[in-house]
Amino acid sequence: MQTYTAIIIGSGFGGMTAALKLKQLGITDFLILERRPFAGGTWCQNTYPGAAVDVPSTLYSLSTEHFPWKQKLADQSELHVYTQQVMTKHHLHAKTQLGATVSKVQWQETDQCWQVETETCGSFRARFLINASGPLSHAKIPDFPGRNTFKGKAFHTNEWDHSYDLRGKRVAVIGSGASAAQVIPAIVDQVKQLHVFQRTPHWVMPRHDKTYSSLERWLMSFPSIYKLVRATVYWKLETRVIGFKYSKTLLNLVARRKALAHLHNQVPDPAMRQQLTPDFDIGCKRIILSDTFYPALTSPRTTLHPQSDGIAEITPTGIRTKLGKQVDLDLIVYATGYDATDGVVSYPIIGKGGCTVGDLWREFPRAYLGTTLPGFPNLFVMTGPNTGIGHTSAIFVIEAQMEYAARCIQRVLKQGKQSIEVLPEAENSYTAMIHREMEKTVWKSGGCRSWYQSKSGHVIAMFPGFSFTYWRMATSFKPTHHRLQ
Repeated sequence: MQTYTAIIIGSGFGGMTAALKLKQLGITDFLILERRPFAGGTWCQNTYPGAAVDVPSTLYSLSTEHFPWKQKLADQSELHVYTQQVMTKHHLHAKTQLGATVSKVQWQETDQCWQVETETCGSFRARFLINASGPLSHAKIPDFPGRNTFKGKAFHTNEWDHSYDLRGKRVAVIGSGASAAQVIPAIVDQVKQLHVFQRTPHWVMPRHDKTYSSLERWLMSFPSIYKLVRATVYWKLETRVIGFKYSKTLLNLVARRKALAHLHNQVPDPAMRQQLTPDFDIGCKRIILSDTFYPALTSPRTTLHPQSDGIAEITPTGIRTKLGKQVDLDLIVYATGYDATDGVVSYPIIGKGGCTVGDLWREFPRAYLGTTLPGFPNLFVMTGPNTGIGHTSAIFVIEAQMEYAARCIQRVLKQGKQSIEVLPEAENSYTAMIHREMEKTVWKSGGCRSWYQSKSGHVIAMFPGFSFTYWRMATSFKPTHHRLQ
């Protein structure tokens, strides 16, 4: 059985950040386990038409790895190139085992290490274990009645089949969230008919994208200018927290007003505008940035099915709606999102005394700094509970998490110890603070039910505050909150 100082599960931005930080610490004896046949994470997996990021590229990137971005909001293909460049530059492909689906990990008390079982690649051991599988990696498809009876083609946006020819086809897109808002405009002109099944409408705001000129790209090739642009973008986005948490009046005056004007300008039919107007506060669910979503919905090829005419059942030939209509289809696209809260980690993790993460998370997922758990020594969960960020780059938080993990690892190695774990009282206090602060946010009090919430009703996906607040906590290591052995 191969043994490593550290094993990283997942090769996306979380896995790459972890690998680069380990190398910075002088730890080169690590392995990345990737379940897919390729490395790079979500921006290599999600290749659906129209896929793009909604955070400026200069910020939605590793702070140490600059890139000559072609546009302000990078599309999937450019992000794919970027991730592969980072992997190649730092020789991470050689550190990656592909096709390694983790089936179970268990703490070995006697040897003070983690044993990792995979479905087809055998077993591995590591002193430190970093889960970087990501919250947007486990596609979720609701169990619609009759779903398995459909005789046509069907797939989730996460597993887009590019061999399927959309031209002249009758297509249904189930969902109207972020991925649907990108897919629908990208395919509407190819298909014969497009049926959009909307459970609830989302707030949509202008995208404000742009292609960088050759002069702008040349200027940003200078590190000092690139850093200045990155910092400017960061602080501009950080102001959004004021509305999300501290001022609903400001949120309505600025964001809601702009979203309503965008809807009015792009959807001339009052009845359809009504169907597309949310009944919850803006920001309660993820805000969609798009200049093409509404025009695609108003296309003569598109039929919008609101919740009142939603899915009663899926039939062998298509979908029967709640109003009794039979919609015949060639393709069903599930734009139904991911299990990003209760399914943060998809495989069983068994810690000290046989306790599992599932046991600890029976009520709702929780972790100190969203990263470490009592009873699970030397385990670090990237993008864990309450580390999501609704106003800025998720990569900023990932890097903060790894700074915390690095401080933990350094304590163990420098003091000649075997393991480190967070104390239960420290995790309890942190989690209580998180959910106390969450009560002040639009994600909790905005009148919606979103994927930010777990089955318990707790908001699990988001951090309730400024990202620099999280960074400060993550980089201020507190020895009294931890146990070294």
